[in-house]
Amino acid sequence: MSTQQTTAEPVVEDVSFRADRAKLSGRLYQPSGSPKAAIVIHGATGVPQSFYRHFAGWLATEGYTCLTYDYRDTGASATGHLKNSKATMAEWGVADQPAAQRALEKFVPDTPVWAIGHSLGGMMLPFHEGASRLSRVITVASGPVHFRDHPWPYRGIAAAFWWGPAPGLVRLLGYLPARWLGMGPDLPKGVYWQWRKWCTTAGFTLSDVGYSLPLPDWKAVQAPVKLVAVADDDLVPPTAVWRLMQQFPEASKKQLVLRPSEFGLKKIGHVGAFRRENSSVWPKLIAFD
Repeated sequence: MSTQQTTAEPVVEDVSFRADRAKLSGRLYQPSGSPKAAIVIHGATGVPQSFYRHFAGWLATEGYTCLTYDYRDTGASATGHLKNSKATMAEWGVADQPAAQRALEKFVPDTPVWAIGHSLGGMMLPFHEGASRLSRVITVASGPVHFRDHPWPYRGIAAAFWWGPAPGLVRLLGYLPARWLGMGPDLPKGVYWQWRKWCTTAGFTLSDVGYSLPLPDWKAVQAPVKLVAVADDDLVPPTAVWRLMQQFPEASKKQLVLRPSEFGLKKIGHVGAFRRENSSVWPKLIAFD
């Protein structure tokens, strides 16, 4: 575990932890004093933990401990050639995400734990064995989106991704060459196929319950939940975000729509809420009052 600290900056530590057969790499951001809460950031599909570093550092300056990490076989958690990966989206949600929460609870014991889930990172909580221990939940651009939820012209891009050249390339190469397609880091084939199934099947993850997914516990999350949608998000539009509320029947829920114009921004989009240049949205993102 290596430690790096600069003046007036949070303490940043590289950490690792186990998620069944996988070893995951993460980064822990610590405030200068005792933390108000410990926050685990569950990232979006194909978004490395490094993308969240500015947001995580800001959380630490606000008095929170924050853990970011990469899912198995991606980013800093990658091992070997991607074509040999057997990782699935279900493993990321059912094994990796709860393991990250358990690790954070060990790193910062006796501290309230929050979960901030971006896209995929906010959709799997009912499958987590530790969901009942959370004190706060914030989901950002997260919801059981179906292909037909996308507005045009983005729906045409999504159609090409699910039924165009991408499936053939995955079969040929043994992984998704997302970088070559201009869509971020390459991904394991199992992640792509499950992602494709969920986004083109009614019920999203429910189509895999009893197969690659266990039975969800809809009553597990009883902490306050804040669902954040982004007005100009074509990938997971607000209508799909609000659908996620059904997964938290026992929780008190708040809704927030981030509109770029309200923050003097031209665009936020699906991932922009965590960009440093859009940091004006961060206080409102985490506020519960």
